Amino acid sequence: MSTTMYSLLLQLLFFVRLYASPVPPQTSASTLYDVIVVGSGPAGVIIASRLSENPARNVLLLEGGGPSYWVTGGTERPAWLAGTNLSRVDVPGLYSSIYTNPSPTLLCQNKIRAYGACTIGGNAAINAGLFYEPPASDFDKYFPTGWKSSDVRSAITRLYQTQPSTNNPSLDGIYYQQSGYTAAKKWLITNGGYTELDINANAARKTKVFGHPVYDYSNGQRGGPVISYMQTALKGPNFHLQSGAWVQRVIRTGGTATGVVANISGTISTISLTSKGRVILSGGALKSPELLMKSGIGDPAVLTTLSRANQLGGLPSTSWINNTAVGAGLFDNPNTFIEMSGPTIQAYNYQYDNPPQADKDLYLTKRSGNYAFAGGSCSFWDTVQHADGSVAGVQGGLGAAGYQAYTNASTVTMNIYGTSGLKSSGKVVLGGSDYLPGPSGDVYYSNPQDAQDIATFIRRLFDALPGTGLTPLNLDPASTVAQIVQYITSWTPYTRGQVNHWSSSCRIGSCVDVNTTVIGTKNVHVVDASIVAPLSVNPQMGVMIAAERAWELINKLMV
Repeated sequence: MSTTMYSLLLQLLFFVRLYASPVPPQTSASTLYDVIVVGSGPAGVIIASRLSENPARNVLLLEGGGPSYWVTGGTERPAWLAGTNLSRVDVPGLYSSIYTNPSPTLLCQNKIRAYGACTIGGNAAINAGLFYEPPASDFDKYFPTGWKSSDVRSAITRLYQTQPSTNNPSLDGIYYQQSGYTAAKKWLITNGGYTELDINANAARKTKVFGHPVYDYSNGQRGGPVISYMQTALKGPNFHLQSGAWVQRVIRTGGTATGVVANISGTISTISLTSKGRVILSGGALKSPELLMKSGIGDPAVLTTLSRANQLGGLPSTSWINNTAVGAGLFDNPNTFIEMSGPTIQAYNYQYDNPPQADKDLYLTKRSGNYAFAGGSCSFWDTVQHADGSVAGVQGGLGAAGYQAYTNASTVTMNIYGTSGLKSSGKVVLGGSDYLPGPSGDVYYSNPQDAQDIATFIRRLFDALPGTGLTPLNLDPASTVAQIVQYITSWTPYTRGQVNHWSSSCRIGSCVDVNTTVIGTKNVHVVDASIVAPLSVNPQMGVMIAAERAWELINKLMV
């Protein structure tokens, strides 16, 4: 048998295994499951995979969307990937194309009132893949007992053991797009007093630090739990993946869940639990609160509105569970773009359909070059101290190219976030005729301290610019803190951007207990970004850590 035929046979066998595993559409509980996980984002994949390590458990992972990575059956891709085992998801350098060439199969279409992925892998299938370990202080300050840094240490260790990561993703060992990094070293280190370091090896340090971005890539391709966890889980006969399954609500008797109702490829199906089974909601910080509310768990005022709109499946008010923390505390990083130009800067524009031939060849033959990573040269952090002793975290990074009106060959975008310790938050609001989840209008800058902190960070960065040759184009470098506050809180193409790092909408201690059990229920859990407090870093790794920790806790409950 030729190598090509053998490879095709292996792929066929894999797809038979993958697509044979979902349950068929059912109107009654023809199969009982010990665990039903709703949502195959990073947390959902990890918690389902870990719980299936006990071969006596029958675990079902439900995903509303469809394939993403090639290994999941994803085939959406540009023509230059024809003949490869790559979808657009697998190629890190196609990350930004999701904004310029939106996907008809990967994105949530009329499912949320925000930007996000509805596909196998969730947002990990479309984001940049940044993988930053939160400092221990985040857990010690912002999480309750049972979730302190000492409690999550084993979860972090297991995550590192299972999920590959790298700060040098090109397999030829070369760092690409380094003009921004070189310029930033003079700017931040020489002038600004920053320290260059390996970011995850020094996770505790988040004041005036600078380094290469860290990604959860593997072998020059997008990684994440679909690759690192789920491929192992799929080998077990007790792990089942069902895509195209939109869960409508959790079925329960009082506080005990007995299953879920789902629309599976147009058929309304009831999927049932065993007598000791558990439902775990992992649809993300917008979808999981929506499902709780539509299952009659939430603020009674919201439930009354949903009931009048026939959104509760006929559940009587006597069966509602009062939990006003469902959907409360929703957080996203307030985002500002500052276009930075300089004579030594060399911008790089990623192309979806027709990259430069040399770049295509380098990636396809060696998994190296510009398409081996999402773009951007550096990340950096600082903190802002308050008079009361509290601290706000701030983060920045330089991208690969400019944005909107500033796209010449010597301009790149500096992305500025506010992170941990910010005081603004909103809530998940169900709106429109279908009562779909989205953010309330007070997520960003509802507390003026946040704008003050971010403006202070920007002013510090500008103070270090003289002599570097770098010039901000869309914001005067002589701006005062007050003027920067005015700018970043105004509506422009460069300000008040949604980063879509949604988190914190079902917080531990108010919405769920320390074991991630929804308060008022016995066996309904939330394990995703909803339970994660605002972190000092991009939240993806923190969400994975939370899933590993949740596995420890839920696993004990199921003994």
